[in-house]
Amino acid sequence: MRGSVPYWTTTALVAFFIGSGGAAQMSMLRGDLHGTVPVLGYPIYFMVILGFWKVLGAIAIVAPRYPRLKEWAYAGIFFDLTGASASCAAVGGYGAYGFHVIAPLILTVLTLASWWLRPESRVLGVLRPVSVG
Repeated sequence: MRGSVPYWTTTALVAFFIGSGGAAQMSMLRGDLHGTVPVLGYPIYFMVILGFWKVLGAIAIVAPRYPRLKEWAYAGIFFDLTGASASCAAVGGYGAYGFHVIAPLILTVLTLASWWLRPESRVLGVLRPVSVG
């Protein structure tokens, strides 16, 4: 079921969480970097770069037109979230009850729902089977 309200609800949630997280990473907030950098071992400059792309991805999924850009943004958000979950799982799921493993997976589900529910005007193209012969 593709509808406007479910699409915009999931898209707004994804854009908010990804965009605000990216902005926090770009501003190098102590609380954001304090857990991620020492525990996961990523350099600070990597977090700033990742934050920059998160903000752009959040903008891309809510902006009108540019369906190919939206496809890339959804893919980037998917890879970011699943990578974050895998990275946290690799170091023991730091945080209360593996929160840092589970939270990105919940956002991944919202991202997939947003992608699936997008209106036809935001769809790049339809996959069709190729007939041989």
